[in-house]
Amino acid sequence: MQSHLWKSILALIFPGGVIFLIAVGFLRPQGLPMWVQQPVAALPYIVMVFGLIFSWYVASSRMVLSLLVLALADRALIILPTTEPDQETLRQTVVAVSSFLVPINLLAFSILKEDPLLTIRGLVRLLAVLVQPVLVFWLCLPGQRDLAAALFAGTYIPSVLTEWTQIPQPALFAFVMALLLHGIRFALHRDPLEGGAIWALLAIFVAYHMSRYGWQSTNFFMAAGLILFATLLQYCHRQTYRDELTGIPGRLAYDEAIGQLGKRFALAIIGIDQLTQYANVHGKPVSEQILKHIAPRVMAACSVGQVYRTTGEELTVLFPGKSNTEALSSLDAIRKSIEATSLFLRGRDRVWEKERTTQKTGSRDQALPVTLSIGVAEKVNDNTTLTLVIKTAYRALYEAKGIGGNVVKRGVEEAVPARRSLAGSGKAASISEYGT
Repeated sequence: MQSHLWKSILALIFPGGVIFLIAVGFLRPQGLPMWVQQPVAALPYIVMVFGLIFSWYVASSRMVLSLLVLALADRALIILPTTEPDQETLRQTVVAVSSFLVPINLLAFSILKEDPLLTIRGLVRLLAVLVQPVLVFWLCLPGQRDLAAALFAGTYIPSVLTEWTQIPQPALFAFVMALLLHGIRFALHRDPLEGGAIWALLAIFVAYHMSRYGWQSTNFFMAAGLILFATLLQYCHRQTYRDELTGIPGRLAYDEAIGQLGKRFALAIIGIDQLTQYANVHGKPVSEQILKHIAPRVMAACSVGQVYRTTGEELTVLFPGKSNTEALSSLDAIRKSIEATSLFLRGRDRVWEKERTTQKTGSRDQALPVTLSIGVAEKVNDNTTLTLVIKTAYRALYEAKGIGGNVVKRGVEEAVPARRSLAGSGKAASISEYGT
């Protein structure tokens, strides 16, 4: 549990939190030497251009629209003549409206299902973003400022509690609500994009507050865009190398790993004993949820090897440089960890895990006991191929299931007989492989 918590904290901090702290440390007034300030001034344009190109390439309409919102909010603050006293009311109106709309936009992009921009819904969202500067301009007209004040600058709690901030209470509530919901979504899914949105909102909050102390708001809108861009890269990497259902490394990561195994390694195949039974009784969605719960626990309990899901219901564990004997202790720890897991079925298709003894189960909750059968094999000499190791591990897995499951079985490599030439018969000789 503590390991999972630390992984979540690290996933939240990196890379968004690191970029935010660097921005606060170096983008403050006199935070950088003079010779660096000119290149830094070009960074907002670089981030914008590269962010939009990459976002378009990976078809992330959420990122395109987010960067566009940040650019429009930044320009709204820059074009204001803030030094003239008669423009102070105008500036307050722009700050009140834009600081309310920015967090609402980022939250909406997170909640709504992402659609390509060149679709009806994508174009509607783009139009909604492009209309907002017109709305801000309209509310800044002398005849509409009372309406803007009523909508975006109202007071709902004692003003003494918000004297520390220059943005009005509706915008402050929008920031708090957006941070809270992004935090909840990150805690549930550990999505890099949600973690990045949290730090981007904090950078935007700094942009609205620190300009009166000489800080450049553009730099912090740029930092917010860079955070979103970096977390998009992290998300794309995760989608490429991680299994979509379980979140553990998938087929591409496995293919790269087997190319670096070396001359000595052990390989284990893990199967959930009751998975087929639960799929037949409760349906495939329930079995998929069970696998989704179990796979990360297997990964957390694996102290030596690396766990992968390549296809189907089994998980594969690679132990580079290890023998069967060295892998057995880690595999048995995995088996015991899963045996102690408490899964329950609530309703027809909701699987949940009881992690604490204080948690109460409902009267209609149905226990779903889960155990593992594990087969492990090793490369014993240079003549042993990966295919043969996989077959041996699968054979051991089936033997473990055959004796009742919940056991780790060591595979014994069988001698491969010399194949007799079948040229005279006209038949092609082939050896079928077990899929992984």
